[in-house]
Amino acid sequence: MRLTAYLLSNFKQVKRMAPANVSDVEKKLHGVGLAPLDAGKLVIEKNPNPRSPPPAKGLVFGKTFSNHMLTVPWNAQTGWGQPKIGAYGPFSFDPSTVIFHYAPSLFEGLKAYRDPQGEVRLFRPDKNMERMNTSADRIALPRFDGDELVKLIKKLVDMDKDWVPFEAGYSLYIRPTLIGTQPTLGVSANEEALLFVILSPVGPYYSSGVKPVALEANPARVRAWPGGTGASKLGANYGPGILPQIEAAKQGFQQNLWLFGDEHWLTEVGTMNLFIVMKKNDQTLEVVTPPLDGMILAGVTRDSVLGLLRAHSSGEAPLAGLPKIEVSERNINMKEIVDAAEKCNLVEVFGSGTAAVVSPVNKIGYLGEDISIPVGDSGFGAVAESVLNKLSAIQWGKEEHPWSVRITE
Repeated sequence: MRLTAYLLSNFKQVKRMAPANVSDVEKKLHGVGLAPLDAGKLVIEKNPNPRSPPPAKGLVFGKTFSNHMLTVPWNAQTGWGQPKIGAYGPFSFDPSTVIFHYAPSLFEGLKAYRDPQGEVRLFRPDKNMERMNTSADRIALPRFDGDELVKLIKKLVDMDKDWVPFEAGYSLYIRPTLIGTQPTLGVSANEEALLFVILSPVGPYYSSGVKPVALEANPARVRAWPGGTGASKLGANYGPGILPQIEAAKQGFQQNLWLFGDEHWLTEVGTMNLFIVMKKNDQTLEVVTPPLDGMILAGVTRDSVLGLLRAHSSGEAPLAGLPKIEVSERNINMKEIVDAAEKCNLVEVFGSGTAAVVSPVNKIGYLGEDISIPVGDSGFGAVAESVLNKLSAIQWGKEEHPWSVRITE
């Protein structure tokens, strides 16, 4: 059975299993009749003991945090409480709090960039808000007005703008998170929640040069499945991927190429979306990425890569040095990858995500055999490198684009 048909059949079964009478819960989670998230109610308590940002050189991802954080409580009786920016510090929760037991948790990841004029910019924050609400729907956490949270994030980043590095390639990582917080055992709809945002300065992903990664495609390890949570950015989706990555590393691979089903359909790579570039004929390349079928995370970088490639394909905004390209969101399995490699039609494979933007792949280990994938002298294939250069120019404000927004107008 084709994968799309299988997923559609499974989705219909899941819908039939859904409870019929959830209107009261849905009203609470969607904020009907409750207080909305309101940036106008923000209160600010400056950190009385602010620290100076550390030297950019030597920053390790996710180890250093800025002076302030944003918190907003929610409960099912009143809705969203007062947003507060205060000193970065620990939380205090009862041991029975649901986050410790049943993992009602979701998060986002985006960055703030310093442009050549010294101003600070965000990249497509509206897309992160959209996905965050989609994740909240999946895990029965409350929705919120994304525009209001973007306003609050801009204020938080502006307060700690000295933590946005000036050095080329460095940025400030932004981690919005939403968790269930009611202190009670029992699996049920969330009655209390906490939305918070923390900031962390980070260095360039390729600080010591581009290193293409080798992937292990092990059909015995599955990241997501029909009717599951693979399309949502939930904390619970990431822990189970640690052991497969450790096992892949023992075999000399840096990441997992996640497969699904008896026909070994490709889904994602590590914690990134996946792109495959193949020769269609002498003049044309096909760039393939798996479709958003309920198992694939709707990556902001993925959407941006597709947007740039489609603009190139249409002639609206050609990418320098690239031939004619056809862009396909379609199912692709390992048999097609193997066949393309044997016929020398496999041109590139790369992942996309917030951390690296794009990450080139030079090898796939599959059923005891290694599939070699070409990379250029730079470590990238031509498509991945062109996309990386274009997106980086937009993100750091070297090229004006609607995707890049200043934190202050």
